[in-house]
Amino acid sequence: MKFYSRREVSKILFTGGAAMSAFPHLAFNKNEKMIERKIPSSSKTLPIVGLGTWQSFDAGADVELREQLATVLKEMHNKGGQVIDSSPMYGSSEEVVGDLTSKLDFQESFFYATKVWTTGRKAGMEQINSSMQRMGRKSMDLLQIHNLVDWRTHLSTLKNMKESGSITYWGITHYSDSAHSKLAEIIKKEKPDFAQFNFSMAERRAEQFLLKTAQDNGTAVIINRPFAGGSLFRSVKGKELPTWAKELDIYSWAQFFLKYILGNEAVTCAIPGTSKPHHVIDNMGAGFGRLPNEKERKKMLVTLSNL
Repeated sequence: MKFYSRREVSKILFTGGAAMSAFPHLAFNKNEKMIERKIPSSSKTLPIVGLGTWQSFDAGADVELREQLATVLKEMHNKGGQVIDSSPMYGSSEEVVGDLTSKLDFQESFFYATKVWTTGRKAGMEQINSSMQRMGRKSMDLLQIHNLVDWRTHLSTLKNMKESGSITYWGITHYSDSAHSKLAEIIKKEKPDFAQFNFSMAERRAEQFLLKTAQDNGTAVIINRPFAGGSLFRSVKGKELPTWAKELDIYSWAQFFLKYILGNEAVTCAIPGTSKPHHVIDNMGAGFGRLPNEKERKKMLVTLSNL
C-alpha cells in the first residue's frame, strides 16, 4: 500500500478530481458521521477526534497564519470535529481561537475547552475570567486544571463553577508519564468529568492502569501528544503502510497512530494539534470507518516495532 506523506496529501487536496480517488479518506461521504463516544457524567457525546492548539494556534498578529487557521477550523467542522482545547499557557492561542470562531456561522457547534494554570484562588479566578473573555465565551464547556498546578485550590473553584452553570464540565490534565499515578489518585477520589493525558503508540504507560481507572470511575478521557511530539512520524519516514491497513479504513500514518489510540474504548477524544488544513483533514479521517479491536491493535504495535 502506498505511503502518502503529508506534503502529498496537500497536493492531492488542491489537485482535486481524479486525484482524490487515490486518497479516499479525504473525500468524506457527507452522509457519514464521525464516530462519537459518551461523556460518562452526562448523556451527551463527543466526536472522537478534536483539535489541540498548543504552538499551532499561537499566531499572534500574523494575518496570513490566522487565515490559514480559520481554514483549519472550517475543515474540522466540515468533517464533524468539535473539541478545541487551549490554555492560557499557549501564548495567544486562546485569543486566536476566540477571534476566529467569532467570525464563523457555526461558532456554537464547537466544544470549547481551556485550563487554569496558576496558583492561588484569586489568581485562578482572574485567569479563568481572562480566558473566557479571550475565547469569547460566557460559559465554558470544559475547564481543566493544567498539569495539576495548585489543583487542590482550583478543585473547589471548578466544582462551584459547574454548580452555578459557568462551566459544563471540569477536569484535570498532564502531559507526562510521571503524573499518571497522581492523576489516577485524583480520579478515584474526586471523580472529575474529564482527565486529559498523554498516550500514543510510543508512550503507552496509560495502558497500564490510567485508562482503566478513568473508565471505572466514569471519567471521560482526552488524549494529548497522540503523535508523541512528532517522533512517531520521524520513525516511519519513507515507510509504506502495511497492505492490511486499508481493512481498518486507514489511509495514512496519522490515521494509523490515531486509530490505535481510539481503538481503546476508554478514550473519549484525541486532540492532535495542527496549523495546516490538509493535516486536520487527514487527522479527522481517523474518526471514520472501522476502529481496531485488541488483536488488531497488537498487530499494529508489532508492525511499527518491525519497521
